[in-house]
Amino acid sequence: MGKGLAGKRIAIGGSRKIEEISTLIEKQGGIPVVRPLQGTVFLAEKEVEPDLQNFVMEGADWVIFTTGIGTETLLNLAETLGIKDQFLNRIQQASVASRGYKTLATLKKIGIKPVATDEDGTTRGLIRSLESFDFSGKRVMVQLHGETAPTLIKFLEDRGASVLTILPYQHIAPDSETVAKLCEELLNNELDAVCFTTAIQVRSLFNFARENGCLTEVLQSFQGRALAAAVGKVTAEALVEEGVERLLAPELERMGAMIIELSRYYEKL
Repeated sequence: MGKGLAGKRIAIGGSRKIEEISTLIEKQGGIPVVRPLQGTVFLAEKEVEPDLQNFVMEGADWVIFTTGIGTETLLNLAETLGIKDQFLNRIQQASVASRGYKTLATLKKIGIKPVATDEDGTTRGLIRSLESFDFSGKRVMVQLHGETAPTLIKFLEDRGASVLTILPYQHIAPDSETVAKLCEELLNNELDAVCFTTAIQVRSLFNFARENGCLTEVLQSFQGRALAAAVGKVTAEALVEEGVERLLAPELERMGAMIIELSRYYEKL
């Protein structure tokens, strides 16, 4: 095995499998720098209940599901509240769109065939599939998971839709001192790469940079010494949305593949 990361300081933005990813970096000769950018994600039953009841009462012209686990959670919550049949009935009456193969599989289980699906698992892919539809004056319910999908919401609102978002899982921000430390290291050119494993981690870093007046400098650091590495398409998409122009993402959407891809990148250099 090569040592493409020899002497490279690689920040880890994830909060899961830290030991595993650190070992992979070390095997490639790198120095892992643990900077978790993801706080906890919790099931927000009480917060979701009014929105779910509202949807069941009023319905929607369109229903857009963005994650399999979020779709399953809404079905389970509706069952707990005794409104599952009404919930399913509202979905059946609407035009349905879905993002991701897990979401599609969940909808298939309940006999729902979406009229629009992405071709690549990304929000941009989903938006492309929705571009031919008329949303003017339409009521659209969007199921989210942990983050707010600003590009999708803007697309719908720009086309005249009234959007109701339902967020069954909500995200608690990571420790601000950790994010501040990562920003400082980026600005001081102390990191060679930052590995992101979810879109939420990307949002955490860039929201912090925006709020603390160092967004331009953080973006410049990613154009300079630090390389942004994304575990897959959805995470890469979030980086692009935040203005990162130079990034790396493996074909195989796995953490190990991301580290190997990073190692190969530096070996070529």
